[in-house]
Amino acid sequence: MKTSVTVKTIFNCSLERAFKTPILSNVTKVHTGYGLMPRVTHCTDDEGWGQPGSRKKVFVAKSMTQKGGEASVDKVLERIENQYWKIEVSEFKSWMLGFSKFVGEWQTKEIDPEKIEITYTYTLHSNVALLYPLNWLFTKLFWKRYMKQVIENIRKMTINKEPFLFP
Repeated sequence: MKTSVTVKTIFNCSLERAFKTPILSNVTKVHTGYGLMPRVTHCTDDEGWGQPGSRKKVFVAKSMTQKGGEASVDKVLERIENQYWKIEVSEFKSWMLGFSKFVGEWQTKEIDPEKIEITYTYTLHSNVALLYPLNWLFTKLFWKRYMKQVIENIRKMTINKEPFLFP
């Protein structure tokens, strides 16, 4: 089963900054933890990150649901400069309610200079039929709220002109 959720907002920054910040900046400032979601502490094996086909290992802090340490692998599936990112989070190192992967999409559209429309979508893939109702609730309630927090973290990073760590 696939369950999707979308959040839209406006960023007041350059198109380049709105496009690059969520993927090419310091991920520990993007994924700061929320409820059951542990904060990201660091990544490894990220050579070439940001290019289609690149991947990195993601590490998280200890939480109620995670023992801490390596949590998953992120992959860049698609990149259309200043328009669209598609990434996959998979290879989970702990049980994730029957989810097999998460696919995230980040779209930017310039409305005016320094006014960028953001469309942020996540599709959560689950493969345990018995858990489908729980998966749906998790996606629509918890994950949507988490995505809103992530967007606000990214917004702050664009305002502060956080440096890009990858080309």
